[in-house]
Amino acid sequence: MQSEEDTGLKAVILAAGEGMRLRPFTYSRPKPMLPIGNRPILEYIVDALVSNDIKDIIMVVGYKKEKIMSYFQDGARFDARISYAFQEKQIGTAHALIAAKHFLDDNFVVLAGDNLIDSRIVSDLLHNGRIPSILVTESDIPSKYGVVQLEGNKITSIVEKPEVMVGNIISTGVYLFNHEILNAIEIEMCAGALGITNAIQKMLGKQDIYAVKTDGKWIDVVYPWDIIKVNAMALSSEGQTISGVVEDNVMIKGPVVIGAGTRIRSGTYINGPVLIGEGCEIGPHVSIFPTTSIGNNVRIDPYTYVSNSVIMNNVCIGSHSHLSHTVIDEGVMIASSLSCVCGQAFAKIDDDFFKLDNIGAMIGEDTIIGSHVAIAPGTIVGAGCRISDGVRLSGNLENKCVVV
Repeated sequence: MQSEEDTGLKAVILAAGEGMRLRPFTYSRPKPMLPIGNRPILEYIVDALVSNDIKDIIMVVGYKKEKIMSYFQDGARFDARISYAFQEKQIGTAHALIAAKHFLDDNFVVLAGDNLIDSRIVSDLLHNGRIPSILVTESDIPSKYGVVQLEGNKITSIVEKPEVMVGNIISTGVYLFNHEILNAIEIEMCAGALGITNAIQKMLGKQDIYAVKTDGKWIDVVYPWDIIKVNAMALSSEGQTISGVVEDNVMIKGPVVIGAGTRIRSGTYINGPVLIGEGCEIGPHVSIFPTTSIGNNVRIDPYTYVSNSVIMNNVCIGSHSHLSHTVIDEGVMIASSLSCVCGQAFAKIDDDFFKLDNIGAMIGEDTIIGSHVAIAPGTIVGAGCRISDGVRLSGNLENKCVVV
């Protein structure tokens, strides 16, 4: 039953993607379930919708769908009503949207399930009043997205990932559609346009499509190191809440959240924004600097330094370790004196090379690392690796590598 606060709109979240470029962090989870600030990206999207009184949500799921469905269930915990549509083969966003067609009747919002957004994004779209419309924003790297060209507030073209500069206004992948445009997208999809952007490009000239500009929070997670940047953005809005036990002679500065059942031992220094989950054991004499998030059931042993890093659930980090600009996935076990300092590096994802400033290491789930290991900036360690004592690592390691 629809409550008085509901807008009557439905929302479709496209959450079927695998996120191959985010390996190893999408090895056992879909991209929308990546933890940012100790919550899945997808949860931020649900919150943004619910805060705008959109509570009927259809999630299109595919890769590792059970992870999403078991976390969100029917949506009641999030004050939403969540249904699921299935995209068995991930062959494009238009195809994913059509998978949800039988849930849709009137106007509806479409969002990508792997972008961190805030409530202003949804609010700006809803207050536009024109259908169909696309939410657009300015980007410093437009060549990575669909670049939108405008006449007034009407879209004249969308150029997907242009090789030459055609503008810096991009589509955010957030749309306000009606059933008529859904039918038109289905026609274009049958003609070979498997992405929503491609389908819309083919529709231009046949129908007016409007752009809605926003300066709300919208950030994409494409590569492993993007997790650090997006996490920092999420932590910027945290206040201070201390639910755990803080021993004497602990110094806490700035916005710091400490979860229930966590113990911060004497001599530890925490400079926020920092988020520490539940059931953790930190210290003594650990130093944690902005903008770090630490998941649940994490142990960090004495004299370890952590800065601008993401440490997921069930991780153990030995004493005298140094981690900066680093992402550590769930279940990683680290002996003493690990060195993951940040610096300039070249990283390789598929056939693409990236020059990165201030990057540490990316360490996949269930990896075990011995003592006195040094990991060079930009190194990507796959899931389930075994690294012996005293090893110096660089480059990319596949899953389940053994290095002695």
